[in-house]
Amino acid sequence: ARRNRDRVQIATKVTGPSGMVRPQGYDGATIRQTVEASLRRLRTDHIDLYQLHWPQRGSYAFRQNWRYDPSGQDRQKTLDHMADVLGAIADLHRAGKIGAFGLSNESAWGTARWLDTAERLGAPRVVALQNEYSLLYRAFDTDLAELSVNEGVMLLAYSPLATGLLTGKYQDGTAPDASRAAVDLAAGGPGNLGGRRTDRAIAAVTAWRALARDLGLDPIHMAVAFTRQRPFPSIPIIGTTSLPQLDQLLAGRDLVLSDEALRRIDQLHRAHPLPF
Repeated sequence: ARRNRDRVQIATKVTGPSGMVRPQGYDGATIRQTVEASLRRLRTDHIDLYQLHWPQRGSYAFRQNWRYDPSGQDRQKTLDHMADVLGAIADLHRAGKIGAFGLSNESAWGTARWLDTAERLGAPRVVALQNEYSLLYRAFDTDLAELSVNEGVMLLAYSPLATGLLTGKYQDGTAPDASRAAVDLAAGGPGNLGGRRTDRAIAAVTAWRALARDLGLDPIHMAVAFTRQRPFPSIPIIGTTSLPQLDQLLAGRDLVLSDEALRRIDQLHRAHPLPF
């Protein structure tokens, strides 16, 4: 595997105060420790893209947008935190341990401040933003899209199939074996795909699949192609649990949606806005 290191791009993250792994979040000293630990676990000497998985100050990702309240944020504390983290990122970059720097679940304001701070310090600037994006969740389409275009920040779109909803496999109300919903249910969770599996989402998927039939397209291929053809730089992150799923996704890699298809997708979006 080491002989082929130059043929792969390795990306990894440090998580912020999400309650999952590192509830205390991170600072510059933490970044230095986590990068070294990742290098050891990955058995490599270089991480191509290192990302901050959650903003230290909080985020509206994962359905938190419905009750998002930034009024308790301390601007100067946030800027000082960014400078501390970017100092560590700059040191690790100079040492050759990190190539590019990215964010995840960030906002337009937060990304702009990371960019400003990096420019002031001479540190690596943000090149990628890993946020949720799909036909059913288009929070990126306005302020973040403008930032992405003007600052050259690539969207790494996670959940481009809305955690499987756009495949249609949840339309009958069940959770297929080995699906994300089934795994969550088996672990005692609600099986609602992180709040995405709603009545309005099911209605939107029904309309989506009907549109795909009208256009003579595979609904999965159409969903991935749509994400790739946004008017901002975007790469969909695809995930599979079997080789047949991967084969199906790769079969649509050259699909380019027509202007008519994009117009009708826009109509569908207006009829089914923000369904979860």
